[in-house]
Amino acid sequence: MGDYELLSKIKSPADVKRLDEKDLAKLCSEIREKLIETVSLNGGHLSPNLGVVELTVALHRTFNLPKDSIVWDVGHQSYTHKLLTGRFDDFYTLRQKGGISGFPKRSESKYDDFNTGHSSTSISAAYGIARAKMLSGDQSHTVAVIGDGSFTGGLAFEAMNNAGRFKKNFIVILNDNKMSISKNVGAFPRYLTTVRIQPWYIRVKKNTEKVLSKIPLFGRPISAFLRRSKSKIKNLVYKNTLFDCFGFTYIGPIDGHDIPELENALSAAKKINSPVLLHVVTKKGKGYLPAEENPGTFHGIGKFDIESGEPISSHKGFSAEFGNTLCELAEKDKKICAITAAMAKGTGLEKFSIYHKERFFDVGIAEEHAVTFACGLASKGMRPVFAVYSTFLQRSYDQIIHDAAMSGLHIVLAIDRAGIVGDDGETHQGVFDVSMLNSIPNVTIFSPTYFDGLKCALNSAIYVCNNVAAVRYPRGGELYKPDDFGEESITYDIYGNKDCGKLIITYGRLFSYACKAKEMLAEKGIEVCILKLCKIKPIDPSAFDFATEFNTVWFFEEGIKTGSVARNFGDALLARQFNGCYHIKTIGDKFVKQMSVSEALHMLKLDAEGMADVVLEDLDRIGNRE
Repeated sequence: MGDYELLSKIKSPADVKRLDEKDLAKLCSEIREKLIETVSLNGGHLSPNLGVVELTVALHRTFNLPKDSIVWDVGHQSYTHKLLTGRFDDFYTLRQKGGISGFPKRSESKYDDFNTGHSSTSISAAYGIARAKMLSGDQSHTVAVIGDGSFTGGLAFEAMNNAGRFKKNFIVILNDNKMSISKNVGAFPRYLTTVRIQPWYIRVKKNTEKVLSKIPLFGRPISAFLRRSKSKIKNLVYKNTLFDCFGFTYIGPIDGHDIPELENALSAAKKINSPVLLHVVTKKGKGYLPAEENPGTFHGIGKFDIESGEPISSHKGFSAEFGNTLCELAEKDKKICAITAAMAKGTGLEKFSIYHKERFFDVGIAEEHAVTFACGLASKGMRPVFAVYSTFLQRSYDQIIHDAAMSGLHIVLAIDRAGIVGDDGETHQGVFDVSMLNSIPNVTIFSPTYFDGLKCALNSAIYVCNNVAAVRYPRGGELYKPDDFGEESITYDIYGNKDCGKLIITYGRLFSYACKAKEMLAEKGIEVCILKLCKIKPIDPSAFDFATEFNTVWFFEEGIKTGSVARNFGDALLARQFNGCYHIKTIGDKFVKQMSVSEALHMLKLDAEGMADVVLEDLDRIGNRE
């Protein structure tokens, strides 16, 4: 652990401004040391933060926070910002229960202007902030910091298109590190490459204006005309960029690790009374060799050994099992295509991208496009599988309804990180997908518990279903499986004494916790049976009939109550004149904050101990322990 001679004294951006320029390299070194130390213990986003240390220092020295506003896209690169805004002493709590968030939070600090967590939102939010300031007479500056990966999301271009007409200063900083999580793909990254290798662009612009300014009478008017003009003359003189076409003055590319150069560029950008795009080139993972060599691995990582860069623990998870299974199926079926939204590694599709390259499509951070693109593939007989985290699937709700389900097209949604994900907090919990998909006709949903169930569900989703089919599975690997439980059925399984009068219903990984709860209750002399669902939409009608045979039924679900499977199951029981007691335990009308998965499930009473407690409390209340 370092002594952090400079960093420990930084309590606000004002302290950063007071530092001598000769001390800045040491400050940046201390910041990187603190980032590596903390993330190695807590997990988190390392390589994105290592890449923006100098940029963040320059921002805090150039602007007057919190009067000036900075909006961080996604926010996973805001760790240095937190260290420089009075959160050094609490930084050890990063991503822990009750601690500092891994993303900007307005409730956490006056220096966090906007809550972020998902991609491509910063320009829209910052432009809204800038407009609000203008309406209230506030002359302070507003800055959006967005990565080149996030720029592949359509929302960023929608915002650029709208903000380009603004008649006041508005700065967008494009942090160009050639990556999002996986390596960037598509036309926009290729375009940035051409801009990157033509640094003469800005020199030509400056030299032209310098020459014109020396021409008596006519020089300055001509210069002003060229800046305003959209004519061919301007294109010939200035070599317009894409950003100029949007109405932004382009400055760059700038070395993102040269603080004096960054400060000069930022100061120049502040003086332009119109939208500005500052193109900054950085190295993802800078300052820590393992992260520089494997920036994708260290984009988001669990605990790791600093010396070797190796994870503290690793085990086979559902993502890898999904990827291997899809590869095996694709080997025999040339119609199977895999789609990812810049998450090939995270969703287990790296192997597929190598062995079935021609049928692998990384569409960038563009979930809406991914779904409609899949629909286009399906319309011509292909079998597209879109692998996506549950939290990011939310962005494609309209496309699932309008382009897929309403059109009767057969696409498969492989929903990774379903359920509680833990330390990333409320922006990343996968607890809305079931309620969302439950509301859409022509959708089938599978939620297996174990790897064998995942394989069976994926096979059924591809070859049995003829509509939108979703297979959802949690972060991590398999949990507890009783020795006397066999292979999963594709519809539902019954585990325990069917005549005991007490039934627990659940699905997904909660079945493992329910089995543990069953054992805990047995020790207290209470016998329960478990109905484990795999196909949760539509549910096999015989499962409802089976449940009506019990006196007391509990449904435990790792999802939002509104639109839940538990609610739908209760409706079906009511329609069958079920006259027993039916209890629902789900996530209420709230967002689940950051904490470990085990802490969250315990708080929600969805772990084994919580389930057992709920059953005992309900039985005591209704007087039915026999």
